[in-house]
Amino acid sequence: MSVFGSLSALRHKPIPPPPEHGARGYRDLPIAFNGAPNKEPLVALSDYGLRGENFYAQPRNPPYYAVIPGSITALSLRQGAAERLRDVNTKLAEAQLELFVFDAWRPQAVQAYFHDRWLPAELRKRKPHLSEAKLAAEVTNYWASPSTGADAPSPHATGGAVDLTIRWRGGDPLWMGSLFDDASPLAHTDRFETETDDAEFSFSNEEARANRRLLYWLMVDAGFASNPSEWWHFSFGDQMWAKLRNEPEALYAGAEASQ
Repeated sequence: MSVFGSLSALRHKPIPPPPEHGARGYRDLPIAFNGAPNKEPLVALSDYGLRGENFYAQPRNPPYYAVIPGSITALSLRQGAAERLRDVNTKLAEAQLELFVFDAWRPQAVQAYFHDRWLPAELRKRKPHLSEAKLAAEVTNYWASPSTGADAPSPHATGGAVDLTIRWRGGDPLWMGSLFDDASPLAHTDRFETETDDAEFSFSNEEARANRRLLYWLMVDAGFASNPSEWWHFSFGDQMWAKLRNEPEALYAGAEASQ
């Protein structure tokens, strides 16, 4: 029997193609400001049995290899999102696996650093032919702009968005086919569902495909939405979640660290 046990079926279940326009326009969706979910506090993920380390608050974080300005060590989410992650972890425990969190609620200083400074500078070096308009569009494929108001919070500012992977309990992560935060098509969630490389399909690609499927279906079945551009990014209750799951409104507005 497979070491993945009853989870094996999810490793063979294809990830569906993303919506035609992805999450485009998600910040236009309304938010239920007065709903009960928006009153949920931010909670420490460690209190829900979840492991992780904030990727931006320590220097062993390729491709940056630096502590990011404004980063924090804490990993916290809205209570409803944390409870769902705990449920996913319970399923993974059957196969001696667990979630490992890279980032959760995020300060606006970190969001601004990557959206306004780091990624634009990196793209200008690597793709000097890009017009400013195309460069801005490419930046927003991977980094949402910082929150501009109560009606349009960046996903991680709501406490509903989380970046994570799966690892063997207390050990190595499953192979997902790219670095976390790889700002390229290699990070697209369904990247390995079709043969898009010139080379023949490899064991490495097949393993990444199976592991991305496992992560995708566990999270989606728990009520999260998958960001089509980033295999590691999932959200519950924010505007992107509402857009991708065809919900009439978002549950969470921006959250404060003391909330």
